[in-house]
Amino acid sequence: MSPASTKASTTVDARTSVTSPASPSSPPPSPPGAPDAPDVPSAPGGADSRMSPGGPGFRRMSFALFLAGVATFALLYSTQALLPLISGDLGVSAGDASWTVAAATGGLAVFVLPMSALSERYGRRTVMTASLALAVTVGLLVPFAPSLGALVALRALQGAALAGVPASATAYLAEEVRPRALVTAIGLFVAGNSVGGMSGRVITGWVAQEWGWRVAVGVIGVLAVACAVAFRLLLPAPKHFRPGSLRPRVLLGTVRDHLANPLLRRLYAIGALFMTVFGGVYTVIGYRLAEAPFSLPQGIVGSIFLVYLVGTVAASASGRLVGRLGRRGALYAAGGTTAAGLLLSLAGSLPLILLGLVLITGGFFAGHAVASSAVGRTATRGRAQASALYQSAYYVGSSVGSTVGALAFHSGGWAGTVGVGLVAVAGVVTITVLGTRAARAARVEQVERAARVERRGLAPA
Repeated sequence: MSPASTKASTTVDARTSVTSPASPSSPPPSPPGAPDAPDVPSAPGGADSRMSPGGPGFRRMSFALFLAGVATFALLYSTQALLPLISGDLGVSAGDASWTVAAATGGLAVFVLPMSALSERYGRRTVMTASLALAVTVGLLVPFAPSLGALVALRALQGAALAGVPASATAYLAEEVRPRALVTAIGLFVAGNSVGGMSGRVITGWVAQEWGWRVAVGVIGVLAVACAVAFRLLLPAPKHFRPGSLRPRVLLGTVRDHLANPLLRRLYAIGALFMTVFGGVYTVIGYRLAEAPFSLPQGIVGSIFLVYLVGTVAASASGRLVGRLGRRGALYAAGGTTAAGLLLSLAGSLPLILLGLVLITGGFFAGHAVASSAVGRTATRGRAQASALYQSAYYVGSSVGSTVGALAFHSGGWAGTVGVGLVAVAGVVTITVLGTRAARAARVEQVERAARVERRGLAPA
């Protein structure tokens, strides 16, 4: 990871920081036995042996984590495009059916922190492999759920199993990839998320139209098995991982330090709010398009998720966006794009609704890639815990968005769901503004401090 710490962030240009510089509550140096990762090159002679684009292993690593992202999102949201069919087959409401999505994301949110602790002790690759193995096994059982209760329970277990992938993947990248390439590398992982989300929904839509939702989720389970096997064969062994302690006191201290860091708290909130928008929109959109006046068949409804390809491009391009606008500028752009898409989706025209979904998807994935990469760059120790807290907030946002978005749709139609999304986007913009102001105040204080030091140095003895 970068040798820069949160303290060092006070010396960089305002455009390169997401939030305010470090405060006295920033994490202190690692105590003995605390989870940590090397922040300096480990190769002899001072050469940085971490991976970078074009270098050895970078392409294999990127493709392996891309496949892990595909498997994770395909499994996690495998029922989302099928909610109208599940409602009809099991005789439940949209709000009840939405729990098949909320349970999976909620399970991930609850277990991502414990799984990240295991990754600090046993290694990122080991935990990701075990998580995918358990998740795909559960995925093959989901089609046989006899009731909504059983389906929700299996989905919660599946989400808990998948919890080992996101935080461990981000920590792996923070340790194995050079800092300048980190946003790009995480963007590729997030792009895998978007492809997984898209393929899962499109495939399930068309399969379900012919053979029902149970066969559709079974097909996704088989696809995830293939991705998991290829991931394990391709991912390079870590070279910069140092095992940490599983002592609860040490781990809780690391978590406490992360939560005391205002930079990280802002990033966690931004991730949760972005995902609230996304979870609400894509949980409900199938119901809107299946109902009058559109009355689209299930296969076409599933194909709407081809819009996720926009997310693949947006996440992959997030590094260039940060280079042009700075991190806070990129977050403003992502929030504005998402809000514009929400407003456009209120139109009664199907092409305008699709354009709105394009903007929502592009804005969300760009914002998520920027915020998640900033977490990995900000945390100088216990990176898996820092990433796990982000992922936990992110998937809590997904659970809240899917549930509240469905309830808002039930009571106020699509306008209700859009209203929930706009409130969340307003939260993103507000938090980013507060970070901008805090960074400016810190720079002014730094200049004044330097001036005082200089005056003292010039004063006569």
